[in-house]
Amino acid sequence: MTVADEKRRTPMPLKFDGGMTEEQADEWLAACRRFFQILAARKKRLFNRRVSIADLLSERQDNAAAYGFGEGTTMYDNVLVLSEVKVGRNTWIGPGCILDGSGGGLEIGDWCSISAGVQIYTHNTVNRSISLGEKPVDYASTKIGHGVYIGPNAIIQMGVTIGDRAVIGANSLVNRNIPPGAKAFGSPARIRGIDGSQLGSERGKT
Repeated sequence: MTVADEKRRTPMPLKFDGGMTEEQADEWLAACRRFFQILAARKKRLFNRRVSIADLLSERQDNAAAYGFGEGTTMYDNVLVLSEVKVGRNTWIGPGCILDGSGGGLEIGDWCSISAGVQIYTHNTVNRSISLGEKPVDYASTKIGHGVYIGPNAIIQMGVTIGDRAVIGANSLVNRNIPPGAKAFGSPARIRGIDGSQLGSERGKT
């Protein structure tokens, strides 16, 4: 670019409006891309990971704290949180999750792992849909205990209670209660084992 070209060049505007030229827009885009490249390089250096733009601009612990979740809990920026959701301490909530508390509340305990893509619901619209709107949306609260591991892309239906230290396998559909210490997987999920420390107490309930 010559000196004359530089003098004719329209400076980048300080605010966006309808009068922005394509050249100015391209300059802003280039500046934004460079900014995100710098943030991405820092994230890789510090944590050896690549994340979405939103997670470059936010901190996972701050995301969780903004919703009143417990100390030490972290949550990716792209998690969808609906209505009344309570989460305890030191729980990890992975990317792409849905936490639906619209049906009377969703509770998740301490030290849980909610893996990527997990969906936890407290409502469904099945009856409303098949009745062509004559029946209402169904609601029921859902509870996840302490120390629960939920594998990637599992779906927890409304009204389910999962007991402490249970393990839910990846891609499972959980449509019934899971007792403490149980290992469940499948669609629908079936109990495949139960922790020995919990076995006696569960037998006593039958």
